[in-house]
Amino acid sequence: MSKSVFFVTCPKGVEYLLADELSTFGLETVRNAPAGVWVEGSLEGGYRACLWSRLANRVILHIDEVDANSGDQLYDGVVHMDWQQHIPVHGSFRVTFLGQNEAIRNTQYGAQRVKDGIVDRFQANGGPRPSVDAKNPDVIVSARLNRGRLSLGIDLSGHSLHMRGYRTDQGLAPLKENLAAALLMRAGWPEIAAAGGDFVDPMCGSGTLVIEAAMMALDMAPGRKQERFGFEQWPGHQPDLWLSLRQEAERRAHEGKQKRIPRLAGFDQDSRVIATAWKNIQRAGLDSILHVETRAVDDLQLDGEWAQQGLVLTNPPYGERLSERKELGALYQALGDAVKRVVSGWRLGVFTGAPEFGKSIGLRSNKQYRLFNGKLPAQLLLFEINEASARTPRGPDIPGEVTPRIANDERAAMLRNRLKKNMKTIGQWARKQGIGCYRLYDADMPEFALAIDMYEERVHIQEYAAPKSVDERSARERLAEALAVIPEALGIDRENLVCKQRQRQTGTNQYEKQAVSGEFFKVHEHGCVLKVNLKDYLDTGLFLDHRPVRQWIQQNSANQRFLNLFCYTGAATVHAVVGGASRSLSLDMSKTYVGWAEDNLALNGADPKKHRVEQADCLAWLADRKTMDQRFDLIFMDPPTFSNSARMAGVLDIQKDHPTLVRQAMARLSSDGLLIFSNNFRRFKLDESLESEYEVTEVTRDTLDKDFQRNSRIHRCWHIRHKA
Repeated sequence: MSKSVFFVTCPKGVEYLLADELSTFGLETVRNAPAGVWVEGSLEGGYRACLWSRLANRVILHIDEVDANSGDQLYDGVVHMDWQQHIPVHGSFRVTFLGQNEAIRNTQYGAQRVKDGIVDRFQANGGPRPSVDAKNPDVIVSARLNRGRLSLGIDLSGHSLHMRGYRTDQGLAPLKENLAAALLMRAGWPEIAAAGGDFVDPMCGSGTLVIEAAMMALDMAPGRKQERFGFEQWPGHQPDLWLSLRQEAERRAHEGKQKRIPRLAGFDQDSRVIATAWKNIQRAGLDSILHVETRAVDDLQLDGEWAQQGLVLTNPPYGERLSERKELGALYQALGDAVKRVVSGWRLGVFTGAPEFGKSIGLRSNKQYRLFNGKLPAQLLLFEINEASARTPRGPDIPGEVTPRIANDERAAMLRNRLKKNMKTIGQWARKQGIGCYRLYDADMPEFALAIDMYEERVHIQEYAAPKSVDERSARERLAEALAVIPEALGIDRENLVCKQRQRQTGTNQYEKQAVSGEFFKVHEHGCVLKVNLKDYLDTGLFLDHRPVRQWIQQNSANQRFLNLFCYTGAATVHAVVGGASRSLSLDMSKTYVGWAEDNLALNGADPKKHRVEQADCLAWLADRKTMDQRFDLIFMDPPTFSNSARMAGVLDIQKDHPTLVRQAMARLSSDGLLIFSNNFRRFKLDESLESEYEVTEVTRDTLDKDFQRNSRIHRCWHIRHKA
């Protein structure tokens, strides 16, 4: 058989497990990708993945790849492909589109251009055009855009493969079937079952884990109950091959029930979800094999003969509400007491979004796996239930005798707990607000004088210079402790962590490179795309504390002429453009930041003729009478505290020079316009004469988001208008 290329998608964090599974179907890994694996093999291997994969979401047969730096370029690539090989002439199709770039920022637009190219290709060949069916198409065309290239394929699965067909009723927090399968594999259930072990889920909810465990142990294909797959109307489909694979799956399911069947049980204290679990079990055809009943964790007991080895695997509540979290410690302790009492010698797996409560179980975890439950970071904690794994309690404290190692452990534990607490509160708030970058920790504890910022999947750490009362060696030790704790506490890889020391920057120092990595990446804020760099400069390209100011600009810039003085990387201008500003001018004396600002505007589709960025000394520009005739409706000015750069006409001292700067900016403001004036000089005092000349309102309190309310002196901000 000829070889084909497939892209198989999966939950984030499951890629390596999926690659191993696909190899058993005869598919050879080409490369791993985020939430998916590229593989190569026969069509039979693709069919087997659809029928047998316990981990995959979708199996996409790769057709071709075309350039897609613009909508027209995308269309040209699609229209020249031979679509009659893949879509029935009198059939129907649908396009799914993922990804975006500077030109194609909307998935609906991208899907429409792909659809147009396919239809026009059919008409160019003189044949009838296939119909588009959004709900029940014969063929699904998958289009995935990445870095200016569009990958096109046929979705052989036709639906997400995590839907096995047995679960139409769900509990309150359902665990997807393929994630449940991944947990079982990570916990070693296939090996335990093969060795004669049994399975229990003491908080089973709607029964997903226990059903998936049974299907694995009985060698039942997860796609066996599916009535239809996406390839069945595809012109390249091989019905005889598919029939033989379905028959093989039925034979293996029958043979699986002839072997020794492990005992499998699920318990839950909620009788309603047990009723749901029982319905799911019946639909899976496992009602003669599985047992579920209503029983609380602390009442766990197993009746009859059970194996000496086995697996307890469960997904306890995460405690999203504060009232619930107060009860988690007791719940996890009850779980630990129960398994130690009932199934000593077994293995325990706990999949949790609150791993800090794992210590309450009273066992030492020997393995931890980072995964995601949907978008929520979570961990699978594995324990061996025996005396050797029991946590050794610390002895009583002896007054005046605390060893440095214990002190360090306690200090690190305090930081770990604070970070996890902040991630639950601030991180959850940021996700709901559509904010990708935020301050997680700002010297909350005096022992760790750090600012820790999240940049989506990366972490930026700034170490504040230690006070003279802390010797250099102690400061280094505390930083090392923090760097050891942070990746684990936040669930990130160590290579995604960047640490710098924060010092006062003057003159050109603020523009000098700290490194030469060139590692730029995109982040998102209130619908805007911005380019940042965590390594090469002291600052990252995005001042997080000014996020509310940028949002206000975005919400109030429709049809406004916008001026951004000391524009840095132009983030405020991006928000103005996205908000509908009619034109804008952004000025900064740094060539580096001017180019950066231009890139940011291009990322958001700004017209460079209407939205200009210029390299200029703002002091000289404001003092130049030639620029006096330019008028703006909205001006943002956030000058540095002090600068003596050689590129400037003079020296800038914000406390001394701000009255002149404000008056010069107001001379360019329209009669009903607004100047937003801000700076981060902590001892700053606004000149009283400005309040007599203009309408001045301090809005600092309104410009501090949840993540900066602990540091209310991070900046000060005023709205300044002409008097009526």
